Amino acid sequence: QVQLEESGGGLVQAGDSLRLSCAAPGRTFSNYDMGWFRQAPGKEREFVAAMSWSGGTTYYSDSVQGRFSISRDNAKNTGYLQMNSLKPEDTAVYYCAADRVYGGTYARLPRSYAYWGQGTQVTVSS
Repeated sequence: QVQLEESGGGLVQAGDSLRLSCAAPGRTFSNYDMGWFRQAPGKEREFVAAMSWSGGTTYYSDSVQGRFSISRDNAKNTGYLQMNSLKPEDTAVYYCAADRVYGGTYARLPRSYAYWGQGTQVTVSS
């Protein structure tokens, strides 16, 4: 069992930046690929970004490409999502996830991940 803890959400204005963190205390985070997903009210959970266990491969959704950046520090058992140029449509609960997902197609699917955090709210006002 891997427990994940997100932090860093909040209320910001359009154009601002936020950095989300995903901590996996007491676990060897480097064993797992990592993903970030988000879910807005009334919508399905959608893929945002993913990174391989080594950090060597990243994937982004078209809607965040060029604005968001995923990273990880395996020595600290922590992953990050840097979000720049935030838009009101980025408003959602953001979740981090971890598992061995074996490639880009699977990395974009919520069902590929067994381990999830509780989520952190990001609200972007216009």
